[in-house]
Amino acid sequence: MSKSTLAVILGGGAGSRLYPLTASRSKPAVPIAGKYRLVDIPISNCINSSINRMFVLTQFNSASLNRHIKNTYHFSAFSSAFVDILAAEQTPDNPTWFQGTADAVRQSLRHLAPFESEYILILSGDQLYQMDFQKMIENHQKKGADISIATIPVGDREAPEFGILKSNEGGYITSFIEKPKKELLPDWVSDTGDEMKSTGRNYLASMGIYIFNRKLLFDLLETEKKDATDFGKEIIPDSIDKYKVVSYQYDGYWTDIGNIYSFFEANLGLTNDIPDFNLFDNSKAIYTRARMLPPAKISGTTLEKTVIAEGCIINASRVENSVVGIRARIGDGTTVVSCYLMGNDYFETIAEIEYAKAHGIPNLGIGSRCYIRNAIIDKNVRIGDDVRINGGPQLQNTDHALYAIKDGIVVIKKGAVIPNGFVI
Repeated sequence: MSKSTLAVILGGGAGSRLYPLTASRSKPAVPIAGKYRLVDIPISNCINSSINRMFVLTQFNSASLNRHIKNTYHFSAFSSAFVDILAAEQTPDNPTWFQGTADAVRQSLRHLAPFESEYILILSGDQLYQMDFQKMIENHQKKGADISIATIPVGDREAPEFGILKSNEGGYITSFIEKPKKELLPDWVSDTGDEMKSTGRNYLASMGIYIFNRKLLFDLLETEKKDATDFGKEIIPDSIDKYKVVSYQYDGYWTDIGNIYSFFEANLGLTNDIPDFNLFDNSKAIYTRARMLPPAKISGTTLEKTVIAEGCIINASRVENSVVGIRARIGDGTTVVSCYLMGNDYFETIAEIEYAKAHGIPNLGIGSRCYIRNAIIDKNVRIGDDVRINGGPQLQNTDHALYAIKDGIVVIKKGAVIPNGFVI
């Protein structure tokens, strides 16, 4: 089965809505759940679905993503499996960067062409979900489809942010509209099933996950639609009347990590007793770089609904409803509530700790007697003692040299040094 499908993972645009997390890294390289990166999600879904030939398309800040993929995904020399990065490149016949999702795939076709496949699976690099793509491929085959679109039921609030479609009883898509205005929604209600309708999810939204028959994809991008730049805005709507386009309704957990608020919610959601996104599932493992880190060390701390990665040293008085990333350090008497701490890329040595102390520089991590709430602390941040960071709706959106505030969430920028007694 795996030989029949090639996967193409779209690395996304500049990720400006996730700024400042994307200031120095591409969207798929943003750390999630304390030890993974966003790109690990679609790659893991592919591996778990026995699809093990993947291309990741990027064009912004791709250095850390390239490094992560190179260090993580090693397959046996005797297998045909690979995860390859295709960074946007200027060529004599195409001097421009990727202009959109369809254009990105078009510019990469010459790299896909040598690999045989019946289907090409197109995925987004910034979504959180666990899905068996083989079931979608089987549905595609059964319906004799040319294109399949994975769809998910959504409610009134989210519908205007997505491509919304309608399908007939056979599951074939009959109409499609990209990001409809609120007043148009009554015309786009679908039968999403009793369970979904009972929660007000009456519209079928495209998840940005597509299966194309290989030959059709090449024809569309190279000849028939050679000026189209985007799948959602151009290719999909124009294909509905000409080809068999099928909706594959997915009913599991799925979230599009488009902005700081959804990113924050998705991470803190992992601390629930039974999270929507289950990291503790034998058959749906999320793969990432294997780091040889010691277990976490915790002393004198009350922990409540907290996920802690390996390599941490925690002496806080309380950590609640938080995700604590690799190698994080938290000092005595500190309280952390509803935060995502991304952790650190290295441990400080005893000599470095003493040097920092002698020169009045805070150590890597969070100091003593701090109070931090509703915050995202990016990697390699140094927060001094007696610092108060209290995020919430009372704060105005702002962008400061050391931090940004978005929707009441305080994001401390990567590598920032926050002095003793600082208050936000």
